[in-house]
Amino acid sequence: MTTRLYTHPIFLEHLTPPGHPERPDRLRAIERVLDDEAFAGLDRVQAPEGDEATILYAHPADFVARVRAAIPEEGIARIDADTTASPKSWQAAITAIGAANAAVDDVFSGRADNAFVAARPPGHHAEKTTAMGFCLFNTAAVAARYAQKKHGVERVAVVDWDVHHGNGTQDIFWDDPSVLYCSTHQMPLYPGTGAKSETGAGNIVNAPLAPQTGSEVFRDAFLSRVLPALDNFAPDLIIVSAGFDAHHRDPLAEINLTEDDFDWVTGQLMQRAARHSGNRLVSLLEGGYDLQGLAFSVAAHVGRLMKG
Repeated sequence: MTTRLYTHPIFLEHLTPPGHPERPDRLRAIERVLDDEAFAGLDRVQAPEGDEATILYAHPADFVARVRAAIPEEGIARIDADTTASPKSWQAAITAIGAANAAVDDVFSGRADNAFVAARPPGHHAEKTTAMGFCLFNTAAVAARYAQKKHGVERVAVVDWDVHHGNGTQDIFWDDPSVLYCSTHQMPLYPGTGAKSETGAGNIVNAPLAPQTGSEVFRDAFLSRVLPALDNFAPDLIIVSAGFDAHHRDPLAEINLTEDDFDWVTGQLMQRAARHSGNRLVSLLEGGYDLQGLAFSVAAHVGRLMKG
């Protein structure tokens, strides 16, 4: 497998207040672990700046203008209680979108079989018209729409294993049967969405996990709900909202996964990508706030992407 890694120094310049869990050190921890010789075969590419027009694939223009207006000239501005912006946040968010879209291009052109985008800010909480949950724009949603518009893709699946439900992705694709959204997440937990009964146009598959559960329950949720839905949908592309905050070390939740679980679930999705999508899989970093748990989990995830 050819696995492409996208990142960029600008992602370190999206600044958050002291003590905020979504901090630049997250990417530094990932960079350190992926510098190991085990990852010498990664195809490392600097993320390109994105085309601002592609944000409109998932968000209306007035919302995009509001986010731009919220970017401060200096210091840190609060968008809501959890979500902040600093002077370089716009460029970071645009570059995250550029990386995700470039990764989509790569898997359709054959330049890579799969890709991992190590970017911040994350995206899956950003709804059509609301920035929230550390997220400004919904990168996964933009990338899914980009695949449809640029490459004529009929069916895209977004699989989200972040410990927090991706309310934004669900909101954007709620009534769109051309996009399947599948999520495992702790419930109850922020943002309070993600019940099994939330099914959209039959294209939303939520598999909530009770606090203090771990590998067995997580894997069963995939085996019983997510993977059958993927097989029934037969996507042309799989996009992963790859949050690693369900790791047992993470401070923001109470799901007890290990690195082996992220290795396993990556392998399961790669099997479906091979079966339905010509191996095309694009993974986007979402959460993960314990630096050791994040680094080890990303290493397991990227290692499995490389192995096939």
